[in-house]
Amino acid sequence: MRAQFVLSEIGVGLRRNLTMTFAVVVSVALSLALFGGSLLMSDQVNTMKGYWYDKVNVSIFLCNKSDAESDPNCAKGAVTDDQKGLIKADLEKMSVVDTVTYESQDEAYKHYKEQFGDSPLASSLTPDQMQESYRIKLKDPEKYQVIATAFDGRDGVQSVQDQKGILDNLFGLLNGMNWAARAVMALMLVVALMLIVNTVRVSAFSRRRETGIMRLVGASGFYIQAPFIMEAAVAGLIGGTLACGFLLIARYFIIDHGLALSEKLNLINFIGWDAVLTKLPLILATSLLMPALAAFFALRKYLKV
Repeated sequence: MRAQFVLSEIGVGLRRNLTMTFAVVVSVALSLALFGGSLLMSDQVNTMKGYWYDKVNVSIFLCNKSDAESDPNCAKGAVTDDQKGLIKADLEKMSVVDTVTYESQDEAYKHYKEQFGDSPLASSLTPDQMQESYRIKLKDPEKYQVIATAFDGRDGVQSVQDQKGILDNLFGLLNGMNWAARAVMALMLVVALMLIVNTVRVSAFSRRRETGIMRLVGASGFYIQAPFIMEAAVAGLIGGTLACGFLLIARYFIIDHGLALSEKLNLINFIGWDAVLTKLPLILATSLLMPALAAFFALRKYLKV
């Protein structure tokens, strides 16, 4: 097969169906940009999980005098020194516990003032109204229920709280947004495939005279189909290249020169450039193979050779 002939036929096809080719390029670019974005979103959620789950604590809040008057869990009164010592000793014996940190009422009051000092409630609080607590770092954050079962309802314990539950709600929201992006991506891929099939049909119909002559002179089926398949592949590859460009630009401006510079988000561990660069070959391969396969199967139906 002469490469010059195939390349010339590709150029002819792209020029004859310029508007449809443009639509294919745009739809492929958008759908694959969403595809890459959804993969990066999954990486970001997993990175954040690994970063934050390693830092979450289980907190055992102890009863104070105020709780003894108002909270049914503290009906037996404020926690005693013996109860605190027993709780700490039991925690240190548990195999799932990594470290145990005690926070006094004064320390809790200081931390509250640092975080919520501007709130109206902060001015009315006193240290004796704060709760003593044990902050437990687990070897496996998934083993929270072991701590809850052992200490929830125990004398002197007001509540057992797991910070991981708060993070799970956040990650659930992020995962929901990611699945919504994937649904839009799937819709865009369907639109792109339909455009590719229609473009191939129009291109084959406009060149039916040439293909008829080639068939009469004994050209093979693959020789006749190759320009149409490669035409779709080239359009898809252009779209894939644009999608890669979108992801690189988004990573540079949104994260490097946007979110990463925000003081409010300096505790978030963002994905690096390696996560983006490893997705580009997959996007380019998809942009090349998807249109080529769509064109191949469309030609089997609409171009009898």
